[in-house]
This record gives sequence, structure tokens and C-alpha cells, in this order.
Amino acid sequence: MKKYLVIGNPIEHSLSPQLHNHWIKIEKINAIYEKRKLNKNEIKDLIRDIKDQKINGINVTVPFKQEVIPYLDELTEQAKKTQSVNTIYLGANGITGHNTDIEGFEESLRYVKYNVKDKDVLILGGGGVVPSIIFALKNMQAQNIIISNRTRDKAENLKKIFENIKIIDWGKVPNVDMIINATSIGLNLEDRINLDYSKIKNKFFYDVIYNPSETDFLKSAKKFGNSVVNGKMMFIYQALYAFKLWHNLTPKINEEVIRLLDND
Repeated sequence: MKKYLVIGNPIEHSLSPQLHNHWIKIEKINAIYEKRKLNKNEIKDLIRDIKDQKINGINVTVPFKQEVIPYLDELTEQAKKTQSVNTIYLGANGITGHNTDIEGFEESLRYVKYNVKDKDVLILGGGGVVPSIIFALKNMQAQNIIISNRTRDKAENLKKIFENIKIIDWGKVPNVDMIINATSIGLNLEDRINLDYSKIKNKFFYDVIYNPSETDFLKSAKKFGNSVVNGKMMFIYQALYAFKLWHNLTPKINEEVIRLLDND
């Protein structure tokens, strides 16, 4: 039986096993997908298990999307350009890191029919999935990309990869069309992002968090008449591309799959 994992810390919120195991069952694949909470010092040994074929594939979530890179033999073009990995497998040249978050984010915007071309976008956060979102926004021809992170240094590091992004202080909200929460603030129901929502009107709010399905960030934005969407479809599409890579099959996305993630 083949074995697949999602690793992260925290990992309790991840619904990856529900999704992947559903597709595995539908496609009649002899495999199991599990989640594992990991510490940084355990990464090296776990990735070696791919080389030994004890594990056939790993998905990577916060905070290890960059941390895994030194232990890989090769990065795909997408992973190289973003310096971010969310999918690992044994390729022709050894243990390979890939990034399906880019396609996941792009497909999620197409799904909700939001056209980001020529729009100004503010991203809250500076790690994890942020490089993938910036890369996708550039692909989709966003006009200006602005980053705000609690630790400014982390945001400044992104400028080494993406020169044209702008950085502003945490808590400030310039006049933009779209605001993305790419932090982990919201994984706990009591989490709050301290913004003056009453002054932010007619914007598109996007939260990469999908569990819970409505964070305070989205609730507060909706209260003042903004459009809101969570990260459910991004999560489903990034998983689809990982599944396709591992199993050489494209699973179906239907109402049953979407309902699987209605967890709260």
C-alpha cells in the first residue's frame, strides 16, 4: 500500500486526509493519506523516507514550505521561482519539490469569477503561501501587489524574489481592490486581525484559511458590505494538482467533494 502525508505544525485543522482519501477510494487506488504534526528537526529523516520509498508523497503546510527545501534534490520551475514547496515526490533526479499552490490560487479566482487583472492587491502575511500568491497574481496581471507583515523583515525578504512588490507597515490599509489574509490568524475562532473594517468598503476579501470556513476577518468584512471568499477552492485545486502528479489521474471536483470540507 502506498503512503502519503501532509506535514505541518499546527496540523489539526488540515482536511487534506478527507479529500485525498475520498479521491483514493473513488479511483480505487491502494493507498492511504494521513496527517502528521512535525518539528523542524524531524524533517530530514522524514524526507529520507521518500528516497527509501517508505513514503510515496508529502504535502507541506505551515511553517515548512521553505524549511524543506535544503533536504530536496531538485525543485521544479514553480518551486524554484517562489522558493516555496507544498508537494514532494520521488522524481527522475531524486527527491523533488513542487508548488501546486500557484495553480490552486489561480483556479480558485477563476471559480469565483474574480478578475484580478489591473487590480491593486494587499496581502497580509509574509511567509508560507505568500510567494505562491504573489507569483499567481503576477501571472494574472495584477497591477500593484502590496505586502504587510507583522515582522517587516520577512516582508523585505520577499523583495529579493519579487522586486516590484511594495511593503507597508502592519495595520495600514491603502486603497486597494482586494485584501488577502495569508497569515494563520483565524485558524482559532477567537483570532482577530486588527483592522478598521468600517473604513474598508466595496472590496474583495480573500482568506486562504478554509477551516474554519468563516474567520473573523471575513465576518467583519462582510458586515460592512464587502465581498468575501475563503480558501476552500484554493485548497481543493492545489490538492487536485498534487493528486494528479502522484497518481497520474485527474480527480473530479463536484458538490460531494466541496461538501467534504464543510467541517464547522
